[in-house]
Amino acid sequence: MAEPVVRIPDAKVALSTASVYPETTATAFEIAARLGYDGVEVMVWNDPVSQDIDALRRLSDYHQVPILAVHAPCLLITQRVWSTDPWVKLQRARAAAEKLGASTVVVHPPFRWQRQYARDFVQGIWRMANETDVRFAVENMYPWRYRDREMLAYAPDWDVTKDDYRHFTIDLSHASTARTDAIHMLDRMGDRLGHVHLADGNGSAKDEHLVPGRGSQPCAELLERLALSGFDGHIVIEVNTRRAMSGAEREADLAEALAFTRLHLASAAKVPRR
Repeated sequence: MAEPVVRIPDAKVALSTASVYPETTATAFEIAARLGYDGVEVMVWNDPVSQDIDALRRLSDYHQVPILAVHAPCLLITQRVWSTDPWVKLQRARAAAEKLGASTVVVHPPFRWQRQYARDFVQGIWRMANETDVRFAVENMYPWRYRDREMLAYAPDWDVTKDDYRHFTIDLSHASTARTDAIHMLDRMGDRLGHVHLADGNGSAKDEHLVPGRGSQPCAELLERLALSGFDGHIVIEVNTRRAMSGAEREADLAEALAFTRLHLASAAKVPRR
């Protein structure tokens, strides 16, 4: 006979510093420590602290919260952060990850108007990945929509599974915005899945980044499948708390997201009695 037991995978649950916006990177470390997250993912953006390796190390040491991943500055609002050259941005993100002990750099595919960068992107990511132990995990994006119009803003493609990368990041809010099946995308990524951005969505043209469980995405199913497969990458809570009316409400949302994630990572397994 066998009896069900709870098995918790080795995957760590981290808080993206973007999840506390418009609060600061420093606030994200405070909240992650208080709520019991396993670490943080640093979104490198216009907050000077997010760009400062020494300041990030001090925050990590003070709060005893490790930095598990660095999100390279790939957003429209970060076009001048760490250079205007996208390859320099990735080199600096890799250097930051190496110095801070992070295992992953998250990167978006190029915008279509970054023509030379887009043309060399797949081979360039492989080249950079071969030069370090840090994972370059390329993240799925989405078409831009306005009313009945759609613009393909990313190249080679917003669906990164159409290209050959060593590691992927799956983002469920982006899958929702793209109106694509996140579980099918997970299957296509297979054992090249290295990183997860967990958030929910309802298929809006806007990238919603809802707290997991508040939208229509298969957040619970995806977590359960990761647990059963023995996934050992990082699961990062990347949600939008801009509408929180207070710090307490923001923290409650982030506590709920952490509880949801840990609950569904606990999978029922059958093991023989000894």
